[in-house]
Amino acid sequence: MTERQQPLRVVIVDDEAPARNRMRDLLAECAQAVPLVIEGEAASGRAALDLLSSRRADVVLLDIRMPEMDGIELARHLQKLDRPPAVIFTTAYDAYAIRAFEVHAVDYLLKPIRAARLREALARVPSAPPPGAGALRELQTGARAFLSAHERGKIHLIPIEDVVYLKAELKYVTVYTAQHAYLIEEPLTALELEYAVPFVRVHRNCLVARKAVRGFERADGDGGEGHWVVLLEGCDEKIAVSRRQQHIVRELGRQ
Repeated sequence: MTERQQPLRVVIVDDEAPARNRMRDLLAECAQAVPLVIEGEAASGRAALDLLSSRRADVVLLDIRMPEMDGIELARHLQKLDRPPAVIFTTAYDAYAIRAFEVHAVDYLLKPIRAARLREALARVPSAPPPGAGALRELQTGARAFLSAHERGKIHLIPIEDVVYLKAELKYVTVYTAQHAYLIEEPLTALELEYAVPFVRVHRNCLVARKAVRGFERADGDGGEGHWVVLLEGCDEKIAVSRRQQHIVRELGRQ
């Protein structure tokens, strides 16, 4: 067999067991026309990432509305796999949202799903690239609950509530928690827009979590000129506040 003739490796992700069972039945109907094998299923974004870190999939059938982490956020994390799968979203979204999928050329199945429509979507998988980062970013309606880092072949989720600060270094951003530091490849400016409420910029290369700020103090600079530094919970490092961002000392009421 050539690689193109190999059965499609499919993973089902949906938080509702009846929906997963229904998808299995639909895939069984499609299997004669589109050879496939079900590699596994997951009831949450976390479980899907664990599964796909150990098993390769050609395509993920992904429900959008899931608790903790929605399908669009999960698709963004999946992009960090060495070989990201194609994604077909399953959705009961309204017409406005469906038009957004069509504008960004992201494949979707509208619930209730029909076997014929599923066959069409599966048939396109061999020639369909994974959804683009820009398209997924545009489709996401709110900030992600997690950042993610690719380490040792596995995707590590970093809860936003655990992040103390974010620091840009060359083409990477280092995500610091109280226990660990992770490297991610995302622009600091994009992260600032996404997390404008919980984080504040203190320097051109650094965002800090507002809730982690425990105070400010003056520090001596070169030539005896003083400047402010921010003190953070769970962090021994004192982060310099740039001249342009001095106003945050007053705004946060910690002067």
